[in-house]
Amino acid sequence: MAAGPAAPRVLNVNVGVLGHIDSGKTALARALSTTGSTAAFDRAPQSRARGITLDLGFSCLRTALPPQLGPGPGELQFTLVDCPGHASLIRTIIGGAQIIDLMMLVIDVTKGMQTQSAECLVIGQIACQKMVVVLNKIDLLPEGKRQSAIEKMTKKMQKTLENTKFCGCPIVAVAAKPGGPEAPESENPLGVSELIEVLKSQAYLPSRDPSGHFLMAVDHCFSIKGQGTVMTGTILSGSVSLGDNVEIPALKVTKKVKSMQMFHTPVTYAMQGDRVGICVTQFDPKLLERGLICTPESLHTIHAAIISLKKIQYFRGALQTKAKFHITVGHETVMGRVMFFSPAPADFSEEIQENVFDFEKDYLYQEEYLSKDSNSSEENKENDQAEVQLPRQQWALLEFEKPVTCPKLCLVIGSKLDTDIHANTCRLAFHGVLLQGMEDKNYMETFLPKLKVYKLKHKEGQVER
Repeated sequence: MAAGPAAPRVLNVNVGVLGHIDSGKTALARALSTTGSTAAFDRAPQSRARGITLDLGFSCLRTALPPQLGPGPGELQFTLVDCPGHASLIRTIIGGAQIIDLMMLVIDVTKGMQTQSAECLVIGQIACQKMVVVLNKIDLLPEGKRQSAIEKMTKKMQKTLENTKFCGCPIVAVAAKPGGPEAPESENPLGVSELIEVLKSQAYLPSRDPSGHFLMAVDHCFSIKGQGTVMTGTILSGSVSLGDNVEIPALKVTKKVKSMQMFHTPVTYAMQGDRVGICVTQFDPKLLERGLICTPESLHTIHAAIISLKKIQYFRGALQTKAKFHITVGHETVMGRVMFFSPAPADFSEEIQENVFDFEKDYLYQEEYLSKDSNSSEENKENDQAEVQLPRQQWALLEFEKPVTCPKLCLVIGSKLDTDIHANTCRLAFHGVLLQGMEDKNYMETFLPKLKVYKLKHKEGQVER
């Protein structure tokens, strides 16, 4: 988005590369990209030593603008977000999924869906509109049986996606790095040009809005001698120009924007959806590994929150009130305790209220989130109530163990990340929208009395005559 009419139009679409560990995501991103950014391709020494991606890596692929995206000369830039596949890094993936327009789910064609591929699919359903499935490592299939093995896995994937919003999405077979990581660079990848054509056909104009407060998710921070400190990330809302002041809430400081770059090209302006490096006056980059920067005083640091939420269907087990979950809000993950509540039974079928919470109404306390398989509905079934009525909307009060900084109405994901990594279960429990944050440390006294949640009680006894 360079200023001035002469610059050709560059449309940026953020593509997430997600999947199970060792499905070849980084090799695929490398095969697709033309320009690597600061964090691309496992540059971090720890990543190279362990041979896995530990952080979000970014690189970009530029291609001519496809006809469905409007007339006129211009370029389509795919920013590839290479998310780590290692189970313990799911916090990073959740942070990455919030800045993604289009998702590539990478599947090892010799293994099919694995635990983290399923979790990535869940995150995609929450945070993403479109998906392309990439069956990688087809070079490992014997040539005579390759085509039939690809067709078999394609059918399997179509069945898996049947009941998701990605039903019928494109499935492309590739070998991003034939012969594996040790193979010579002269080996050409298979199927990558076809994949680029599919990505172009799936590209759409994401709705971008330069108005509103500037907010950027920073994922890397480093200093350049004599220049200042550079923060790279993706703009989540609003826009930023040279000379603007930006706040780093985690450090409680405000800094002036000295210069900006997008993939090594200097720019004077960037807006929502753009991937940008912002150079500000010097501070110690170790203090801000990742986090948010924003228009001064536009973010809130909260100790508790009210969210509207839905249970993730693949999570096994009930969601109990008073249970602790890992709560991911923006790029932060903290422990939090939950209390579930619903409308009063008479209001169960009321229309869903999007993005607002009504403090005037009375709400009913729930021992657990009400769903078809929850205990309270089981009890009702036993009492011969054939049709269990479930509320159309449910809420939770989240109490964080340490305060979090986030914008209003942001995505919230609750998970049980302490579940055994090797257990074949989905660790993501619920997702929702943050409706109301409580900034006062003493919210128990100042804020909670406004929340009218009641409990149903009944007593049983025998009358002696």
